Amino acid sequence: MFTIEHEFDATIVTIIDEGEAPLHEDIVIESHEDGATISQVDPDTDEVMFVHFSMRQLHELSAALDLPEGVYRLRQRQPSDGNQSS
Repeated sequence: MFTIEHEFDATIVTIIDEGEAPLHEDIVIESHEDGATISQVDPDTDEVMFVHFSMRQLHELSAALDLPEGVYRLRQRQPSDGNQSS
């Protein structure tokens, strides 16, 4: 299960672990203009751990979830020049 909240300067997605125990702590993803911060409470220390991704890193992570094992480099899309060939 997950929730999505839109705030003034961020979109916040919370992913809640469900199902059979042992369950993991919720993951909170805050998406801002300059990147995304992922946080989760460490159950051993009860401290919140943070990881910050640039938007490019987040895009690459998203692509990696659907690819087989290997080494990849994403290419920037080239702007269309408006010419179309038939």
